Amino acid sequence: MDKEKILVVDDEESIRWIFKKGLEKKGFSVHTVENGEEALKKVRNNSYLLTFLDIYMPGGMSGLEVLTEIKEIDKEAVVVMITAQSTMNNTIEAIQKGAYDYITKPFDIDEIYIVVDKILKARQLEKKVELLEAELKDRFKVGDIIGKSKAMQDVYKTIGRVASSDLTVLIQGESGTGKELVARALHYNSKRVVGPFVAVNCAAIPKELLESELFGHEKGSFTGAIEERKGKFELAEKGTIFLDEIGDMDITLQAKILRVLQDKEYSRVGGKAIFKSEARVIVATNKDLKTAIEEKRFREDLFHRLNVITITLPPLRKRRKDIPLLARYMLQKYNAELGNRVKYIAKEVMDLFKVYQWDGNVRELENTIRRAIALCPGDTIMPEHLPENIVKEMIGLQDTDTLLTKDFLYNKIRLFLPTIKKEGKGKLYETVLKDIEKELVTLILEETGGNQIKASRYLGINRNTLNRKIKEYHIKY
Repeated sequence: MDKEKILVVDDEESIRWIFKKGLEKKGFSVHTVENGEEALKKVRNNSYLLTFLDIYMPGGMSGLEVLTEIKEIDKEAVVVMITAQSTMNNTIEAIQKGAYDYITKPFDIDEIYIVVDKILKARQLEKKVELLEAELKDRFKVGDIIGKSKAMQDVYKTIGRVASSDLTVLIQGESGTGKELVARALHYNSKRVVGPFVAVNCAAIPKELLESELFGHEKGSFTGAIEERKGKFELAEKGTIFLDEIGDMDITLQAKILRVLQDKEYSRVGGKAIFKSEARVIVATNKDLKTAIEEKRFREDLFHRLNVITITLPPLRKRRKDIPLLARYMLQKYNAELGNRVKYIAKEVMDLFKVYQWDGNVRELENTIRRAIALCPGDTIMPEHLPENIVKEMIGLQDTDTLLTKDFLYNKIRLFLPTIKKEGKGKLYETVLKDIEKELVTLILEETGGNQIKASRYLGINRNTLNRKIKEYHIKY
């Protein structure tokens, strides 16, 4: 193993000798030079643990000038200044120019050992942090969110652009679309990666307890508070706090969240002390917050504070081309986890996956794959390994031999019935046909990877008609 190298720059030969003998005894390789010009040559050609640099050297460059040059060559270089005249101005100027520390002549060799030991420990800690960051990023890359559809490509781009910032992010999407996965991707690809990621499901905790869960409480502040307790904001420290389903939060508690976002301050339940929050805030909801504002269930000022960066996750039925990718990824993941040897998904099962509605989104597909692996005795997932509700849809597909099942059509019609009954009139025929037409065009575009020539051929319409339909229905694929 190569020895760590240390450079000593001093015009006094006796000083250079003391450093060389003392540090070589500790197992270091020591290079010594007497002026700044020689020092810069050494720095350009070697990698040093640190450089000891005299401030005053007769003729040529001063130590402070050499320090500036060294930092230009390597901004991470560790330089300790040596001075016989420890004045405040010298010290301040050296530190401002990037010096790590300084020692004053005359010095004892033990002082040098203490400085070197401190730098070694700092370097080891930096390496540990770098390894931890790499490990955490490996554990959660953006690539772990599966999908090649345009909608998901837009999500990846936004994550890439905002992950390293401290901006508040609002993630919108139906239940099961992967909102927490996106929040974790933002955290693990940010400078806060070494801090904690703390997730709170605001819908799963009774509103009477949520304030205490988030901000902590003092002993005796309410019945059952037998000791003081830290809240999630305090536990998140310099990491990330993820508030899932914030649309379900009681409006009175929203005011306290607003204060944290505005002033970075909060207090525990039953306490007067003010705590500072240094956590990055990411929130998610499956609710339409604008509708909630109109219905006085969500604060408009809080919405504007949260709506700095918005990431909208599409439902699985809107990105059907990603379904085979997701299914194969989950097959590999859970097959290894459950210790089974399932390798394949039968074609008829994959065909069904592509047209099934997936009301539970990615989470429903995930649970379906996991269940099928557990039930499959061979190496291929077959229809009999699927839940009953999905198998029934498959029978419907076989009976009608079409992408649009009876249930699908009935559900579309039911969507419009309340309006028709209320008004006593409507354009049911026209509306339902348009809605189904939009679904069909979107599906075929997704299946052909956005190739309009192929899509128009499959649909049996010319390309101009297809273009008109895309614009008319505002189809994104």
